[in-house]
Amino acid sequence: MHGYEMIQEIAERSGGAWKPSPGSVYPTLQLLEDEGLIASESEGGKKLFSLTDSGRTAADEGPDAPWEEASRGVDFEALNEIRQAGFGLMEAFGQVWKTGSKEQREKALTVINEARKKLYLILADED
Repeated sequence: MHGYEMIQEIAERSGGAWKPSPGSVYPTLQLLEDEGLIASESEGGKKLFSLTDSGRTAADEGPDAPWEEASRGVDFEALNEIRQAGFGLMEAFGQVWKTGSKEQREKALTVINEARKKLYLILADED
């Protein structure tokens, strides 16, 4: 696989709970290659990676795959609802920020700040 395919595969295997950034994946791939655990070859302008024998041994001896840990105990339905609510909130805030008057933007900022505080109060079991 090439790096982008790995990012997509990890996101899929973790059920969306973990999607590593290219800034973390590509340096890690270079480090693994430097250590002789993976090898790369260019194909069609893309750098494809595969495990070496040493890499396969290390993978077999290592801990559970990190994407399995990332997805343990995750309620994916609730996670999706939370994401949609967050995206909806940011979309509404962005719309006010782009098209609203100065007073409307100030009100929107107050709402966001109050919502943040109320969320932390939920964790503190306070009203």
